[in-house]
Amino acid sequence: MGMTQRRETILEELGSAPGLESLQGAIEKLRDHFRVDHLVYHWVNTDGDQYGCGTYSDIWVERYLTKDYLRVDPVVIGSYQKFHPVDWKRLDWSSKASRAFQMDAIAHGVGNQGLTVPIRGPNGQFALFTVSHQCSDAEWEQFIQRNRRDLILIAHEFNEKALEFEPSRQPEQLRALSPREVDAMTLLASGHSRAQVAEALSISEHTLRVYIESARSKLGALNTTHAVARALSWGLIVV
Repeated sequence: MGMTQRRETILEELGSAPGLESLQGAIEKLRDHFRVDHLVYHWVNTDGDQYGCGTYSDIWVERYLTKDYLRVDPVVIGSYQKFHPVDWKRLDWSSKASRAFQMDAIAHGVGNQGLTVPIRGPNGQFALFTVSHQCSDAEWEQFIQRNRRDLILIAHEFNEKALEFEPSRQPEQLRALSPREVDAMTLLASGHSRAQVAEALSISEHTLRVYIESARSKLGALNTTHAVARALSWGLIVV
């Protein structure tokens, strides 16, 4: 089974989750699928309520809360300031508190490598989707090159599913994509570069950018990757 097909299978299973509690099972399947040590999702809804699921040990979760590591965690601090995926190696670990936190986290099996996808939803909703693992820099770089796109897509799909269970959420208003927008988003979802998509559709990259931005606006997406994820999950495109 190819990567795209496996991703679609995972997204279909995620889409059938009946409630927040079932997301824990989904994230465990995703961890096993990617063969990593941990996957974690943390969501703060519009009322300030929090929900989390993941594969960290109960001991580490309790220790994190007890020591109030939220104040010094470079992953949380760095991700809150960014919109794009954050590789842990590129964060600021220079302070004594940060280094102590990092050593404690590794000692509790969190892993020395990590990638966190910050997600911003409607009305101030904020979430983090994190993958972490214990491996060398070279192994991690290869893993990210292979799976970065799928992790981003799944992160947004995971968040979309969690938002379905937010009581105060207003229904999304779907706007149909034009045939050209569907073609463009489908090719992007299949892994083609913008240059390849433009060539396949016999249009300039500038015209392609117009189609992508129009689709992104209709889908209420933060960026192109988010737009592709929404188009897939809402059945507007099929890969």
